[in-house]
Amino acid sequence: MWFSWDTRMKKLLVGAVAIVAAMSLTSCSMTMPVAATSNPVGSKVGRASGNSYLYLLYFGLDASIQTAAKNGGITKISTVDIKRSDILGLIQTHEVIITGE
Repeated sequence: MWFSWDTRMKKLLVGAVAIVAAMSLTSCSMTMPVAATSNPVGSKVGRASGNSYLYLLYFGLDASIQTAAKNGGITKISTVDIKRSDILGLIQTHEVIITGE
């Protein structure tokens, strides 16, 4: 037989499986500024978020600036940030964070 499962090959395979398992338990999160106005930064913060699955399925996702302002009781928006999180490419969280008065 041209291929033999010797001890070194078994250790290599176990190591590769361990690395893939460790990498699959990680997640990534990034917050990016989107907009700023000339209004002074206020003390109120509003958030709106939702999840998507496999980058394809969006159920009831309302991460809009309008909803975030309403949730924070904000009428004069100062800044708008977007936060995106990803877990294994399976679940993505989209969040809009605004500040203002």
